[in-house]
Amino acid sequence: MAIDLRTRYLGLELRSPLVASASPLTGSLGDLRRLERAGAAAVVLPSLFQEQLTEEARVLEEVAGGRFGNRATGWSLARLHRYNTGPDGYLTLLAQAKANLDIPVIASLNAVQAGEWVHYAPLLEEAGADAVELNLYFVATHLGLPGREIETRCTTLVRAVRDQLGIPLAVKLSPYFSAIGHLAVQLVDAGADALVLFNRFYQPDIDPETLQVRPMLSLSSPAELRLPLRWIGILHGQLGAGLAASSGIHSGVDAVKALLAGADVAMTTSALLRNGPEHLATMEAELRQWLERHGHQSVAEVRGAASRQAVSDPAAYERANYIRTLITISPPHSKPASTETP
Repeated sequence: MAIDLRTRYLGLELRSPLVASASPLTGSLGDLRRLERAGAAAVVLPSLFQEQLTEEARVLEEVAGGRFGNRATGWSLARLHRYNTGPDGYLTLLAQAKANLDIPVIASLNAVQAGEWVHYAPLLEEAGADAVELNLYFVATHLGLPGREIETRCTTLVRAVRDQLGIPLAVKLSPYFSAIGHLAVQLVDAGADALVLFNRFYQPDIDPETLQVRPMLSLSSPAELRLPLRWIGILHGQLGAGLAASSGIHSGVDAVKALLAGADVAMTTSALLRNGPEHLATMEAELRQWLERHGHQSVAEVRGAASRQAVSDPAAYERANYIRTLITISPPHSKPASTETP
């Protein structure tokens, strides 16, 4: 039985749902080729950060005006170039990727709010990007900043980038909004063609000896897939936009779960960093095996089959799932209640 793994995401026809998301592995042409050979249906280049583009514009303005002001932030931003090659190198990598790969190449921007830097977005399109992924990464540390204003910032930013582009735009969200469903609708109305659920906020740690707050990078685990599954399952069929699962995709079975919830694609990073790009071939084989074992001929047949709209008990996606989980937990070393009558 021939298995059709094809799917559509951001208007792009993909050979399978397996996408290599933004990471150091997508930051060099050599690794991009390895990812394609291993079976990646598309690749997302490492994110360019709003801070880098803002700094670039400031430096150019200083040079043009004959001023060479404070470059105190330059050293830290320059270190990011090892991750994403910097604004100029990014366009070169993008053009090289398009010239050498046969799969779609998605550029990535990591941002907080709109500004002059958004004029960089059309350059990504000119360099050959098939689409742009906008990663909204913002930690609201100001205690006077209300949630409504944060959401307005997000929709304003999406609209600003959308106005600059003629290619599809995906928006990558964190799970830390009070009303994700409402925000999702707003972002689609603002011009998002797809939502990527979710990005991962890297949490800082504290060194108890030096009292220093230090950045910590922890790769994801398959257990983290449950949060994207819940919201993809809830949003499937209600937005008129694509959905991508991100965080916790480590195997072909994880990709199956994402598809059953309603995702168009399953994006993976940590599994590839741990196991190398060739792990994609293993994931694809596992995906095929599951479809064959359950008598399915295509990915399209299973998409959304376990979404909130499709399951017999939609409350499983809501509060009832919390209650059901609690009552199935037994205390350690507990014994079943006796059924004997005295």
